[in-house]
Amino acid sequence: MHTFEEACEKFKSRRARVGVIGLGYAGLPLACSFADAGFQVTGFDIDDRKVEQLNRGQSYIAHIGVADISRLVASGKLRTSSDFTGLSDCDAAIICVPTPLDDRRIPDLQYVISTAHTVCDHLHRGQLVVLESTTYPGTTDEVLLPIFLTKGLQPGIDFFLAFSPEREDPANKNFSTRTIPKVVGGLTPHCLQVATAAYGAVVEQLVPVSSTRVAESAKLLENIYRCVNIAMINELKLLFERMNIDVWEVVKAASTKPFGFTPFYPGPGLGGHCIPIDPFYLSWKARQYDFQTRFIELAGEINSSLPAHVIERLADGLNLEGKALKGATILLIGVAYKPDVDDVRESPALAIIRQLHSKLARVAYHDPFVPHLRSRHLEREMSSSPLTEESLKAADATIIVTNHRCVDYELIVRSARLIVDTRNATAPYRRAGDQIILA
Repeated sequence: MHTFEEACEKFKSRRARVGVIGLGYAGLPLACSFADAGFQVTGFDIDDRKVEQLNRGQSYIAHIGVADISRLVASGKLRTSSDFTGLSDCDAAIICVPTPLDDRRIPDLQYVISTAHTVCDHLHRGQLVVLESTTYPGTTDEVLLPIFLTKGLQPGIDFFLAFSPEREDPANKNFSTRTIPKVVGGLTPHCLQVATAAYGAVVEQLVPVSSTRVAESAKLLENIYRCVNIAMINELKLLFERMNIDVWEVVKAASTKPFGFTPFYPGPGLGGHCIPIDPFYLSWKARQYDFQTRFIELAGEINSSLPAHVIERLADGLNLEGKALKGATILLIGVAYKPDVDDVRESPALAIIRQLHSKLARVAYHDPFVPHLRSRHLEREMSSSPLTEESLKAADATIIVTNHRCVDYELIVRSARLIVDTRNATAPYRRAGDQIILA
């Protein structure tokens, strides 16, 4: 039996040991899915606190239940470690590490590269290596492959290399790692066969593509599609404000068309690790081909301008009350980047808080999912305040940034002096004469 046939059989029979590197919002659900499917899984992370929490059966991600973690750890199917020598015992090494941008919006692959070197140290015959981190087309074959070739093993013969982008949507109860179709691209046909054998044991639908570059590009297209369309509706929001037209009513009316229209909704900017960042991976790569991605650049410009627009609308509202932004007490509702999650990465709330501080406003926030707010974008740590009638009346203005479903918006409408609503969350409770600004 050839090496690739042996590898395929190991995954199909679930005898393979799976290593997942990076136990964040993408890696941890994937590790749990492999463990649930019956594999022996080791999750690797450089953060000892995460490792210790998981090994105690605890979860640090709100939408991943403690009961699930405890069950998998107790069964022995899931263990975690910060000792990467354990990769030598793994039949698969799946890389789920961050791919941020630097201050010049240039892809920062330091985590991918350092992880690839670590995997290379333990690379062995028959092992499958998969990159799941979102990146530009060509990363797998241009960056990872040369590192692995130093081991003297041949891809598609001795080991197997693939790219399969994560498609997690935190807190979306309609989809899970198992039910989201899985795009998989292999470096060679044998690489694709082994990768599909691995993921086929875990997910319900596979989408095999012809190359790692197609798989890398598909993930970027998904996020660019959202980025550009959100920018479009945000730009229309700015126009409709001047025309005294309710953009939310416009979207609702347009959404009645049963074909040819997909609704996108305005907001205070983009957040999360994907949509604000990933499109610029492609725009950076495009410059190597003497090509300008004008849609991507314009969409980024529009979306990044929204926090300043929220501040401007807030200042206008305070002015009508005879108040200045300087010295005003502003209460933010929600600092996570999307509803019902505890993830604040690239959240527009961070930019809003930073700009309010620069204008010498006093800022507090309420977020039931984020009890403590720490970010490199903020000068100091903050803690969530209780949402009460007293706290709302004490604030000069309340800004709804993230529309968590568990927040009492009726209380906010009833008690807040001035509301800047960036999510239309107050719509069911608004009454004539309420001091509510849609922004």
